[in-house]
Amino acid sequence: MMEDDNFSPEERAAIYRCIRERRDVRRNFLPDPVPPDVLARVLAAGHAAPSVGFLQPWNFIVIRESATKEALHAAFTRANAEAAALFEGERADLYRSLKLEGLREAPLLLCVTCERERAGPVVLGRTHQSEMDIYSTVCAVENIWLAARAENLGVGWVSILALADLHRILAIPDPIVPIALLCMGYVDHFAHTPDLERAGWRKRLALDDLVFEERFGEREKTIVSG
Repeated sequence: MMEDDNFSPEERAAIYRCIRERRDVRRNFLPDPVPPDVLARVLAAGHAAPSVGFLQPWNFIVIRESATKEALHAAFTRANAEAAALFEGERADLYRSLKLEGLREAPLLLCVTCERERAGPVVLGRTHQSEMDIYSTVCAVENIWLAARAENLGVGWVSILALADLHRILAIPDPIVPIALLCMGYVDHFAHTPDLERAGWRKRLALDDLVFEERFGEREKTIVSG
């Protein structure tokens, strides 16, 4: 490997810091618009994601108009009421107290879609795992999320919406699958811990409990911390 291909310790530390400090942001958005050059860099990061068969199945819908945001918020409100009804007792009360979207507050929304038929019926790498194009698009979402954090932009993934509503509101053709609706914008601060962890919904799992050797469930050696 050529020396110029290596990351310096400072560059490596910045990458790990970006991963560690990425947050799912639902609140504290500032009204400041996202500059075009910043958005272009973030979208370019999404477009640089790995994809099975070099399919590049994604499209990016940039949403700024308040009418569109209001329609999406109404769809979220309906879906959120349905979701809340699935929980009981204290769990239901906690769910209803959570801030789960920033659709009206964020200056910009981004919908990432997957065009599954982009390369025809047979795609290298999808012959035995047909969902790999979906996973590839999720890689683009992660790239966008990390690039946004490096640009000091908050991003929140809003998944409590019916896909049919996303198709209708954003005029997405039926063969194309909406993968992620993201809120994006500058925020007044980034939380040190995830919102759901602070709210008591779930704790972060221990990495050592999730790493196996050779076969699922085998933990004869400590791979992570040993």
